[in-house]
Amino acid sequence: MAVPKKKISKSRRNMRRAHDSLTTAAQTECENCGEVKRPHHVCGSCGYYDGREVVEIDSVA
Repeated sequence: MAVPKKKISKSRRNMRRAHDSLTTAAQTECENCGEVKRPHHVCGSCGYYDGREVVEIDSVA
């Protein structure tokens, strides 16, 4: 069974984990309706992508 020869210090362990944190997802504003959406994705509120309607959204209001 593999066993470490030396104890890994807290500093060395934390330096290794420095890049493991989560980042926030990028967000842009939809050109058609102004809602916040992810870049290169269809807008969930109006169904537009790249200036044209791709998905028809049913409005329940």
